[in-house]
Amino acid sequence: MAADPIPTLSGLGGIAGAYDLILCDVWGVLHDGTRAHAGAGAALMAFRGLAGPRPRRVVLVSNAPRPWDGVRAILDGYGVPRAAYDAILTSGDLTRGLIAARAGARIHHLGPARDAPIFAGLDVALVAAEAADLVVCTGLFDDATETADDYSGTLAALRARDVPMICANPDLVVERDGLLIPCAGLIAAAYAGIGGAVTYAGKPHRPIYAAALALAAALDGGPAPELGRVLAVGDALRTDIAGARTFGIPSLLVARGIHAADLGLTAEHHRLGDAAAWLGRQAVQPDAVIERLAW
Repeated sequence: MAADPIPTLSGLGGIAGAYDLILCDVWGVLHDGTRAHAGAGAALMAFRGLAGPRPRRVVLVSNAPRPWDGVRAILDGYGVPRAAYDAILTSGDLTRGLIAARAGARIHHLGPARDAPIFAGLDVALVAAEAADLVVCTGLFDDATETADDYSGTLAALRARDVPMICANPDLVVERDGLLIPCAGLIAAAYAGIGGAVTYAGKPHRPIYAAALALAAALDGGPAPELGRVLAVGDALRTDIAGARTFGIPSLLVARGIHAADLGLTAEHHRLGDAAAWLGRQAVQPDAVIERLAW
């Protein structure tokens, strides 16, 4: 796919034959936080059905701060077919690995109770912030009403004791039913901004891409596809597209996601026009753009 100008695709089918593996974002691509995008699931099923010298694989790569099986349960509830993907890898999975390496740690969980499964079965003690030697941030306690500013006092107290943070979801925002909802990445950025030490588990950082390729290789019992035969699909420039570019794999931006308003897609009847001007002003560009993931 040419990088300049950035092509706008009408469907995945036109380029699918060039790839053996799709690393697909979840929120903003397969669903909007309340319902599935039916065309996206159908497109991934069509890709998996293509003939070729090796099986076509889809690994869902999500910055969700929970283990993969929790994401699968959510996808089931939204109506995303399991036939659309081969495996799921989450930033929650990577976070669990980071926590496991610190057996016995006293951890303060900064985030909502729904993310508690990230600690299940691990040798840790969950404690108040003032007693912690590690903080794991999975999000805001109430992402409907709070902002990162509401955590300034807590973060200052943690920074005063040099408590390191693991950010279990590097996203700044996600789209939920047309609204942008703040995520753990905003709190982590605020903590880093006052000098706090932050380890990020998830996109755009390299470890999650390396883990995704290893997972794809394990599915077939052989080597992972060459990087040029891997396509990253996502709706966020800062995570999905930047992470793919840094790792050396092509990327496809789904426009009707968190950048919908930037690209003029503020209502369902609007259609994607020339995205090149806006994308050209950004720090990183995708190899192609599509309004919604569809075949």
